[in-house]
Amino acid sequence: MTDSLSPLQTLWLCETVRLREEQTGLLEDSEANRLARTQHGSLAERLQVRNLFLAQRDGLNTALQHWLQGAKLTLWLLILSAIICGSLLAKTALSGTPMAINIFWALAGLIGLNSLSLLAWGVSLMLSKQSQSPLSQVGLWLSAKLARDAQAVQLAPALLVLLQRNHLLRWGIGRLLHGWWLLTLSTALVTLIALLATRRYGFVWESTLVASDSFIVLVTQLGSPAAWLGFAVPDSDLIQRSGVYALEDESARHIWASWLLGILLIYGIVPRLICSLLCEWRWRQGLKRLHFDAHEPIWHIFHERVQPSSERLGVVDAAPTHLPNSTAGVAQAGQTAVLVAIELDDSIAWPPEMPPHIIDAGVLDTHQQRQQGLEQLSSNPPARLLIACNPQRSADRGTLHLIAELSRTAVQTQVWLLPTDTTEERLQHWQEQLDALQLVHHSAAPWAWLEHGDE
Repeated sequence: MTDSLSPLQTLWLCETVRLREEQTGLLEDSEANRLARTQHGSLAERLQVRNLFLAQRDGLNTALQHWLQGAKLTLWLLILSAIICGSLLAKTALSGTPMAINIFWALAGLIGLNSLSLLAWGVSLMLSKQSQSPLSQVGLWLSAKLARDAQAVQLAPALLVLLQRNHLLRWGIGRLLHGWWLLTLSTALVTLIALLATRRYGFVWESTLVASDSFIVLVTQLGSPAAWLGFAVPDSDLIQRSGVYALEDESARHIWASWLLGILLIYGIVPRLICSLLCEWRWRQGLKRLHFDAHEPIWHIFHERVQPSSERLGVVDAAPTHLPNSTAGVAQAGQTAVLVAIELDDSIAWPPEMPPHIIDAGVLDTHQQRQQGLEQLSSNPPARLLIACNPQRSADRGTLHLIAELSRTAVQTQVWLLPTDTTEERLQHWQEQLDALQLVHHSAAPWAWLEHGDE
């Protein structure tokens, strides 16, 4: 049931089940609790078994796959939007008269919004314990909508709560945010190179308030890190002359273009790359530390269900005598053949004559008998289980649910429809319901199969 799930997905499903029970009340979990108690593992392992069983039973596993498909589609939409925004960013920076591109506007267009976004993220990282940005809400909402599954509505908030509790939300959102900006700016760089390579641009700076000396210092200081990577930096004479008009000198255009590309790389792409690597590293480290903490207060209500107090104290009640673990030294755990009957009338003689070495589990009629039988079969799963049914009774939902529960305790299960005086219509209804459960049924006792299997 959990082989194909990652640790994050396993905890995610457990959290989804917990949220459902918190909002709508405790689910019917008798079978899940029995299965958890048979694991004989730690409290955390039992709670996971319980919640994963409920998730599988209620279709949350399928809903999770649909949600992930929607999330993948959302990711592709984000990638497409980043490519489009990057192209528009570069074209906007070089918009206007090609021979007189304002260096102020080009610089602000390329790294202005990115710098503000990066600054806001850094401040939120320092001041807040948990990141609850609108981006997280929008992304989860959009993924849930694209999943087209009602169950996915509960999966989205469960993921949010799980990541918040384990201090992973900020790094998960950071991976998306910085990854989007990194792709956007990289696209802008490629587009900018393509535009500069195919068109002739002249650069000029214009300002009423900023003096030429201040602009020279600004351009030189900003370009110094890029110069370490080989990008050109305009000298003071070129900067002053560009403040009057766009230079026709080809080398001047090359220098300004190189400076602009270097600025985009150093102050746009490199910081986003560093932040992306940081978030990715913290995310992966967080995933390695991810575990199910059964001692958190939110799980206390379920402790008694999967690990009774008597068991934690080391006191275990004696097993009921009607279903022994072995008989005559032949039957062993996992190799037993068991016969059990449900809802028989007094007119039916029981037990029937049967071959040796087959365990008679008796008749499960009352609620207590059913629970006791299920507990025993779950603790000692038989290799083959034959369920005897009275077809005179109606195949109602409760009976079919009990048959399904019993069948899940054994490796192989078949049903014996006892020969009784019943109508053909009712017998056919029983057969149809058992076919729906994918259970083999017989009108005569399959003793050979029960004793020896399919040999």
